[in-house]
Amino acid sequence: MNRLKTTRWCLLALVAILAICMAAPACTACPEQAGAEPAQTTGNIVELASGVDDLSTLVTAVQAADLVETLSAEGPYTVFAPTNEAFDELPDGVLEDLLANPDELAGVLTYHVVEGIYCASDLADIDTLTTVQGDEIRISTTDDGVMINDAMVIDANIDASNGVVHVIDGVLIPPVTPDDMQC
Repeated sequence: MNRLKTTRWCLLALVAILAICMAAPACTACPEQAGAEPAQTTGNIVELASGVDDLSTLVTAVQAADLVETLSAEGPYTVFAPTNEAFDELPDGVLEDLLANPDELAGVLTYHVVEGIYCASDLADIDTLTTVQGDEIRISTTDDGVMINDAMVIDANIDASNGVVHVIDGVLIPPVTPDDMQC
């Protein structure tokens, strides 16, 4: 059971890293961030993440889970991307366990992805979103900003050719059901 939770944390962290890679340009899909001059997109979600050192763990996880093609597809997607530091905060062995189990890793990573474009201003009016993985994530607004489950959005509205990325400071772990537990 602990390995499953650890694996899920690792997958979530990888998705966050992808979001950070997309942090370079402002999101043209989100007018409140685009400003007077539209930002240029620098590629799809995976291409952006691959060019950002602080998302290297996420990129490694996306590759290990065989999600490169999926996250390079047309979309559009909203990705909540954990930083390398977020992955580092996972319990010892969790990331390694997830990387060794591609199916479980894919479940964690796709829990960081939502179909459609949701800018920061949209998130303020939403309580939950259903992820590509199938479970819901909670969205709340605090005095400090937008929270996704227990992770804070630290960089919002990063544009990619196939969606928008919000960098978060934690790895999102899907809920564990009795069917997920192995004895």
